[in-house]
Amino acid sequence: MAGFNVRSVLVTGANRGIGLELVKQFLEKSNPPEWVFATCRDPEGERAQQLKNLASRHPNLAIVALEATDPASIKAAATRVEEHLKSSGLNLLINNAGIVRPSTLESETPEDMSLVYATNVTGPLLVSQAFLPLLKKAAQGSPQPGLSCSKAAIVNMSSECGSITNLIAWELVQVVSYRCSKAALNMLTKCQSLGYEGDGILSIAVHPGWVQTDMGSSTSHQAPLPVDVSVQGILNVLPTLSKKDNGAFVNWEGKVLPW
Repeated sequence: MAGFNVRSVLVTGANRGIGLELVKQFLEKSNPPEWVFATCRDPEGERAQQLKNLASRHPNLAIVALEATDPASIKAAATRVEEHLKSSGLNLLINNAGIVRPSTLESETPEDMSLVYATNVTGPLLVSQAFLPLLKKAAQGSPQPGLSCSKAAIVNMSSECGSITNLIAWELVQVVSYRCSKAALNMLTKCQSLGYEGDGILSIAVHPGWVQTDMGSSTSHQAPLPVDVSVQGILNVLPTLSKKDNGAFVNWEGKVLPW
């Protein structure tokens, strides 16, 4: 991670779990970004307290309100980030916000199918659309050739639960709406890789592992991977990615996963 020089990064769903740990580890780098934008639904609420504690110690951390299912909220967040960045672009967008609803094939509901899809798929689509001008500006202003996470990139936090080939842990937890949403997010990532490569933007889907977070432990089974280990792995993988990886699906150790 020592060679990972990124000027600005935005992480959605940053008030807990993987998002919060990403923010912490970016801030703790020996060469931290000039700006780390941490978004959550309610920056003034109790659930954002850990972010506020970090912001009191790190002037390069900006907490931004963003509700991933609300287009107006997303647009307002993009405007605020642009004001902070002034004439610069946004180098790295990490679409991390997501939800899971425990379910089986028998118990799955239309309401949960719609809600999970709206948050886990439509949300990253809308956020990427809103921040695309800033990502393009970063790519255009970069002297770096090719594609990279330091230049301009969209990282979609996916899951191997959405791998149709692997379909991990089906016997443990079915979570049908979550699996379907992550399979769709992988397709979105592939579409973005085709649509944005000409703008100099890298698009990648990342499986963080089965992580010990509120969401990862929302089933009756204990997740095996500590969140700091997962995030450290992700931050080691991101700087190794280039044009050859555009549109790929990789895990926190850099292994390419099957769709």
